[in-house]
Amino acid sequence: MARLADYFVVVGYDLDKRGGSEGQGHILQRFPEKDWEDNPFPQGIELFCQPNGWQLVPERERPSFFVSVLTDINSERHYCACFTFWEGLDNPQLQKAEASEVDEDEVPGLVQPAQVFAPKSLVLVSRLDHTEVFRNCLGLIYTVHVDSLSVPLETVIGNLLTCVIPVAGGSQINESPVCSLNLSVPQALACDWLLGCFQDQPGQEEREESLRTITLGAGDRQVIQTPINDSLPVSGSSVAHLFRQLGIVNVLYLFCAALTEHKILFLSSSYQRLTDACRALLAIMFPLKYSFTYVPILPGKLLEVLSTPTPFIIGVNSFFRSETQELLDVIIADLDGGTVTIPECVHISLLPDPLLQQTQTALSMVLDPELEIADHAFPPSSTQPSTLKIQDKEIRAVFLWLFGQLFHGYRWCLHIIRIHPEPVIRFHKAAFLGQRALTEDDFLMKVLDGMAFAGFISERGPPYRPTDLFDDLIANQVERIRQEECSPHKVMNHIKELAEQLFKNENPYPVVAMHKVQRPAESPGHNDPKNLAIFPPLDDVTVQLFIDHAAAKLKTAPPMVRAELNGMVPSGPPLGDIVDRHGHVLANSARRLEVVRNCITYIFDNKMLEAKKLMPAVLRALKGRAARVCLTQELNQHVLQNRAVLDDQQFDYIVRMMNCTLQDCSHMDEHGIAAILLPLVTAFCRKLGAGITQFAYSCVQEHMVWTNMQFWEAMFYSDVQNHIRALYLEADGGEQSIASHGQQESGPAAGGQELLGALELASEQSRLWPTLSKEQQSERVQKEESTVFSQAIHYANRMSYLLLPLDTSKNRLLNRSGIGDVESVSNSYVTNSIAGSMAESYDTESGFEDAESSDVANSVVRFINRFVDKVCNESGVTNEHLKALHTMIPDIVQMHIETLDAVHRESKRLPPIQKPKLLRPILLAGEELVMDGMRVHLISDGREEATGALGGPALLPAEGAIFLTTYRLIFKGTPNDPLVGEQVVTRSFPIASLTKEKRISVSLSMDQFIQEGLQLRSCTFQLLKIAFDEEVASDLAEVFRKHMHKLRYPQHVQGTFAFTVGQSGKTLVEHKTKDKNQSIKTLSKNLVKSAKRTIGRQYVTRKKYSPPTWENRSSLQSELDEDEISVSEELDQGSLTLSSTIRSSDRQTMSNVVERACCRDYQRLGLGTLSNSLTRSKNEPFRISTVNRMYTVCRSYPGLLIVPQSIPDSTIQRISRCYRQNRFPVVCWRNSRTKAVLLRSAGLHAKGVVGFFKSPNAPSAGPSQADSTSLEQEKYMQAIISSMPSYCEPSGRNTLGGFTSTHMSTSDSSDKLRQPKIGALMKQVMGGKEDVPGTFSRGALGQRARVISLSQPRVSGKARNPPGGKWGSIRGSGRLSAYNPEVGNRLSSKESPQPNGGPSEALFLRQQRAYLYIIGDKTQLKGGKQDSFQQWEVVPIEVCDVRQVKNSFKKLIKACVPSSATSEPSMTFHRCLEESEWMCLLHRVLQVSVLVVELLDTGSSVMVSLEDGWDVTTQVVSLVQLLSDPYYRTFDGFRLLVEKEWLSFGHRFSHRGAQTLASQSSGFTPVFLQFLDCVHQIHLQFPMEFEFSQYYLKFLAYHYVSNRFRTFLLDSDYERIELGVLYEEKGERKNPQVCKSVWDYIDRLNKKTPIFFNYMFSPEDEEVLRPYSFISNLKVWDFYTEETLSEGPSYDWELVQRGRQERLAEEVPDKPDTTTPKSQRHIVWPCYDSRSRVVPDAITKLLQDLQSLEAELGLPPEKWKDTWDKIKANQRAEAKLENRPSFNSSLLMSSNLSHQRRSQGVYLPESGVGSSINLAMDRETSTTSTPVAGRPSTSTLYSQFQSTESENRSFEGILFKKGALLKPWKPRWFVLDKTKHQLRYYETRQDKECKGVIELAEVESVIPGTPTMGAPKNIEEKAFFDLKTTKRVYNFCAQDSPNAQLWMDSIQSCLSDA
Repeated sequence: MARLADYFVVVGYDLDKRGGSEGQGHILQRFPEKDWEDNPFPQGIELFCQPNGWQLVPERERPSFFVSVLTDINSERHYCACFTFWEGLDNPQLQKAEASEVDEDEVPGLVQPAQVFAPKSLVLVSRLDHTEVFRNCLGLIYTVHVDSLSVPLETVIGNLLTCVIPVAGGSQINESPVCSLNLSVPQALACDWLLGCFQDQPGQEEREESLRTITLGAGDRQVIQTPINDSLPVSGSSVAHLFRQLGIVNVLYLFCAALTEHKILFLSSSYQRLTDACRALLAIMFPLKYSFTYVPILPGKLLEVLSTPTPFIIGVNSFFRSETQELLDVIIADLDGGTVTIPECVHISLLPDPLLQQTQTALSMVLDPELEIADHAFPPSSTQPSTLKIQDKEIRAVFLWLFGQLFHGYRWCLHIIRIHPEPVIRFHKAAFLGQRALTEDDFLMKVLDGMAFAGFISERGPPYRPTDLFDDLIANQVERIRQEECSPHKVMNHIKELAEQLFKNENPYPVVAMHKVQRPAESPGHNDPKNLAIFPPLDDVTVQLFIDHAAAKLKTAPPMVRAELNGMVPSGPPLGDIVDRHGHVLANSARRLEVVRNCITYIFDNKMLEAKKLMPAVLRALKGRAARVCLTQELNQHVLQNRAVLDDQQFDYIVRMMNCTLQDCSHMDEHGIAAILLPLVTAFCRKLGAGITQFAYSCVQEHMVWTNMQFWEAMFYSDVQNHIRALYLEADGGEQSIASHGQQESGPAAGGQELLGALELASEQSRLWPTLSKEQQSERVQKEESTVFSQAIHYANRMSYLLLPLDTSKNRLLNRSGIGDVESVSNSYVTNSIAGSMAESYDTESGFEDAESSDVANSVVRFINRFVDKVCNESGVTNEHLKALHTMIPDIVQMHIETLDAVHRESKRLPPIQKPKLLRPILLAGEELVMDGMRVHLISDGREEATGALGGPALLPAEGAIFLTTYRLIFKGTPNDPLVGEQVVTRSFPIASLTKEKRISVSLSMDQFIQEGLQLRSCTFQLLKIAFDEEVASDLAEVFRKHMHKLRYPQHVQGTFAFTVGQSGKTLVEHKTKDKNQSIKTLSKNLVKSAKRTIGRQYVTRKKYSPPTWENRSSLQSELDEDEISVSEELDQGSLTLSSTIRSSDRQTMSNVVERACCRDYQRLGLGTLSNSLTRSKNEPFRISTVNRMYTVCRSYPGLLIVPQSIPDSTIQRISRCYRQNRFPVVCWRNSRTKAVLLRSAGLHAKGVVGFFKSPNAPSAGPSQADSTSLEQEKYMQAIISSMPSYCEPSGRNTLGGFTSTHMSTSDSSDKLRQPKIGALMKQVMGGKEDVPGTFSRGALGQRARVISLSQPRVSGKARNPPGGKWGSIRGSGRLSAYNPEVGNRLSSKESPQPNGGPSEALFLRQQRAYLYIIGDKTQLKGGKQDSFQQWEVVPIEVCDVRQVKNSFKKLIKACVPSSATSEPSMTFHRCLEESEWMCLLHRVLQVSVLVVELLDTGSSVMVSLEDGWDVTTQVVSLVQLLSDPYYRTFDGFRLLVEKEWLSFGHRFSHRGAQTLASQSSGFTPVFLQFLDCVHQIHLQFPMEFEFSQYYLKFLAYHYVSNRFRTFLLDSDYERIELGVLYEEKGERKNPQVCKSVWDYIDRLNKKTPIFFNYMFSPEDEEVLRPYSFISNLKVWDFYTEETLSEGPSYDWELVQRGRQERLAEEVPDKPDTTTPKSQRHIVWPCYDSRSRVVPDAITKLLQDLQSLEAELGLPPEKWKDTWDKIKANQRAEAKLENRPSFNSSLLMSSNLSHQRRSQGVYLPESGVGSSINLAMDRETSTTSTPVAGRPSTSTLYSQFQSTESENRSFEGILFKKGALLKPWKPRWFVLDKTKHQLRYYETRQDKECKGVIELAEVESVIPGTPTMGAPKNIEEKAFFDLKTTKRVYNFCAQDSPNAQLWMDSIQSCLSDA
């Protein structure tokens, strides 16, 4: 029972303390005046009566009523019902004025009313919340006062204060009023009669409790309905109102905010609404209770409370809205406006997803039932929502249902750790979240951590207590909730049922409504102030008498015992079942569990090989929870008497599985896996030595969970619960089974029965507790206490096991740990235990060991102490016991450290775990290991093929070793995945190609520790991501890095592999400085002399498309001189004498230099003679100048250069100074048809520009050096122009723009085809803007040259919008316009009607073509103006900087070989490729090259004069020659092109490749790679024009950075000569295996195998290629992306061959297995196998088959080239016979294909590595019959390739040839080559260098000849024959006449074939 009202207070306006505008209230009277003992009077009531402040008002306001809530220090809530009315009083201001006789007002200008009204409040203070009853009672008192009823106020108030009502009621109804106070009863007796009610018969008690009718003695009567169960909140209709005011979503936000402890503020202008809203929010939180600040109405004076840091629910009048605006972390709900404002910084966690949706749906069905049927065609007649009171209960039912779903099964996660003297219960949060699969859920985590939930557990945890609706819901209706989840209507029915129960609880008697309360009479004069008397002071004695009387009666009354309905609280269904049916558990198929079980069985049966195979599958399966539980159960079965001794390998596997299991457990251990493993890690062990045992715990310490205090607490409580349960089970003699050690976890996994028992047992014990005697009670308390104490000791031991690292001296990691600091209870820390247990300790600071280990000890002791304090205090351990524990813990830790030291010592002695054998790599001849293999793991990078992500097996990660040799970095190992464990994985790259190395730390999935690793990137597009195995010491890894750096960046180029190969000492020879100069001097002295000799001896190849020089076609002289270059004899005399003293090897070098200086090529092109005087060959326009023979004019140019005949050497020296690096213009190629020449030079020095293009009328300051130089430059240009034949023909002068003119008339029809193309091209590479700054006008017409931009278009403001052209830049043309009409026109050779952006046609017709175009750097050509009479024109372009190339390449590598896989859309391969802009750069270079080709082809010469003349210039010049001249598209020609343009003309290979320490900082810039990529693009578009395959280009791309050959080392010929490496003597080569030149190597390889040969090669005569250069036409080169993991890069051919032979040898079985046929099939994995080898193209396969058949038949094998040539010859013959080109012949020979681009032919796949004719390799895949015994080994198959010739030979032998005029007959070795269609001759058979070539195309006839003068003696006449060509007649003599006949027939057959 409880008092209805504790205090009655009258509060009035305080006139005395009135100051300023704010008044104050004070308590006029209060009853009772003495505080109740159980309930002191709350302070500060006067503030809450007028929350807006006490103020006088000019007009009377209506009485108001609201309820404030005050919370006292014991968290008890007091409800203060305030009834306020206004009383008139004379204006105190006026009174004051009269008193002081001052007439003026205090507030001037304000008319003061004579009477003002002051508020007065009647306040009831109660601990019960009966708002309506309070309203009625206070209203009655006011009515009695106002209407002056005859009842004394004291009586009413006395009755009110003595009224006692039950807190909660039963179930019966008593219709008659129990307690009525009538007036007839004398006043004194009224109380007695009231008390008489309580002395009624006991049977009536229950009935009374639910219904109490009270009267206050003023003729009133009201029924108080008390709730049946007071644990359920009473809400009236406040919840419904709250939802009406704010809406569903807003209230849900507030609900979640309140549960997750945010600050909530309600605003409204109505006080009662504020109270209702706050009450409603609390009501929907049931069963949780709000335990923070709760102030439904906050007075204005206390607003600073809002800035408190703790959560709150507070209501404030809207009057103070402005003050609430600056609150940054408060959620504000405006009840009047219906809004909820959530600040930005506040994140509210919402309900987990399906629940949130279901709750919203249910709420909308309650609040708006019409929503569902709004769309129905025939809506029901009425679907009104329920009445507000019912609706209120329905909403609360929804929230009750919601909590039922959130908390179901919570009782299964309770640990009861003490039963007596009273239950102590803890909630296992982690297990609850884990079993609900909601560990990630923010909302639930916060709720479970919150204060409300802690209260919930302490209130509802005890197993023996009264139950309520929520307990029933959790216990009995979970199943129903689960089934109804999907059907909203069933949910609604359930909610309606719950709502009914709630309503019944609140209104047990809805029928009874006996309210009879007077209200004040509404008389007309009611508001008349004169009628209203002031509320009188009450007689406190009378009231007190009432109270005393009642109190006395209560004392004498017998005590009212209400039987407590305690009972056992049911737990409901266990969690696991529910969750499993939900399907939240990760799908773990039975198969996976089977795998786990099998593996463990194998381990314990010692079938290690089987276990090893299953291991990876098991580790994968252990990601799932079911498999982890299965593992723990299986392991449990192998533990006998708490111990399981294993051998080393078993131990290792078990530990690995435990680690893997723990790795995926979070630090919370929500699935209880760590908990189940905890006893196991102390059970499994291995014997290390005498009496020394290592337990599994020393190897699984690396996990976060062991350092999480909450985990240990939960574990401890779980164990304590089991022991206490066991204690009572034994005591009761009941079941004796104590839960086994393994089942200490409280989830379904550990068996549900046990937990059920614990709570039931506790409930039973609690019931029996009162019946026990004192001794029994204390005995039980003591037993429980000692149980807890013994567990605490046990746990101190366990914790020391898992927290102390095996090597206690290793404290490096502990310093960072959270163990020592009190704050981070649940923080984790890492100990280096595994590293300690597996590897040796490499640190030797033994002096500090004691100090360090004591640090470890201290931190562990502190951690355990904290744990013990917490759990012992919570579970009521006595202080003595606690002290004892504190003294024990350091001893426990110390003891454990000592045992660990012994274990650690012994574990070091263990033999290392059996790991895969390290495979040795195959090394090249001369390659040596620098560091032997270190065990590493190769981690997968961003390329997905090898990891099996795109299907196929996971080849990576792999375990193996990294080897560092003098040449390469090699990883060789086997995949971790046992499915492919037999395969070998190899990744390697040349050490010289390393571009970036960075340290990484890697966590391997198998073992948990983090490892040091390295990520190594190479410019051969390879990435090695390695993690060092734990057996590799960290300092070894460091040594490895140092060695790697030393090898990557040697001090000098002689430290590179190409030089050190084969020198075991690896010593670098220092060169003496004086030698350098001597060698150069000697060289220059001898240069010209030997040049004459060499060139005289050597016949230069002359192709059929190089006609003789145009000046003297018919001159006999030239025919006779064909064999030599005329060399003038006017040299200084010294050279002659010197030459005789030079050693022969030096002379050899001289002739080599002349040959190297590309004289062969110059002569092939008809480019000049070696002469200082103009005497002999004035008609030759060019000469070979020796001005640079000492490399004095230009260090980076070759020794011999082609310059105009008319320019003397002295001029050249002066001109060279104008150019950067002295690289003056020299001729490098001449078009054989138009005789236009291609020149190359560097850009001009800035000072030279102005001189060069000086305006004729500019004032000059006298004749300066610059002037004369510029004149000489002009002369130089003029000399070049005058060398062109078209210079003399006026008809040939066309303008540049004129190429697009439709009215062109020239006689040359082929020109007509080409002209339109060039116009369009020019338009492409130049903008359409007429006036571009920085260009030069030419001629009187002022035609402007356009700008070609070779870099990103930096468009200036002026030129941003070119008026009619789309070609702002080269880049723009490729990227921005996908298709442009001009391109089409260029391709179809048609005219565009109006050229896009070009000037008008009439203008074009008058302009003239320049004879020389200078492609110059835009930035170099500023400010000059051209002379109108000069015949050259400058085309300024922007050059792409080497920095751009460098950065672009870096991005390209990252795109092609990403370091880690990413799913970001911005990081896809194509996106990264685009961002690298590599394709743009290719596009620019190709575009300029095509333009130059077009210009040369139309007869204009071009000079490329860019940057320093050695990067872009070289690229453009080489590409132009490749596109224009078919010779360069053959093996010999391409080699010559690279040697001439790249090596001789000084491309800085060493510098750009960062090959030495000096160039390290400059970084790697792949200019040559870019060139090769361009060639690859052209090759793709014209596959029939190249003699070499794509593989040839890849081979060069790989080896130009590999430093295996010396070819691409050093920056110029000068440096090469200085080092003496330009020409090695052929005989000097000691080791024939070591090729120093890449070209020799290619030659040798090409003889053995068609790997470099392009089967589609069938060139057209004089074909000039014009590739498309748009980005859409370019393809990514597969060199960047392909990988062969089986053998590594295929560019070191011997390695690949040897590797294949070894593999074959392994594959041959010992005994032939006759029983089962072996499958001929072979799986090909794209990133593992070399596809071109395993699946070769048709021709390669046929050649291989031929060779294997020859070997089988025992025939001498034929060379592949001969076979190929024969087939081609046969095809030609067949095609001739049939007189129509057959398809086959066109496929192979397709010279008669008429496509404009012959790429449309049938395209054979490129023959890659596999083109070797390797027979044994394809033994198992070939379809031949059964193998023949005694097969020759592969090495013998190659014996036929030992000869040294480098060509295709159809017929060969010795012939005597008569020399030119006055020359003797000489024997020569002649070779007839049908493929190249030529007759070559050599000095001897062994000689490699061809001395001359007779093109068969030029041969007119072969006829028998006659002996002439000087012919060989003793040879019959018939042995002579003559060969007549278009130029001259050759006389030959064979050894005898049959031989001669044979030769004539062979030549004749070749001619007829053609």
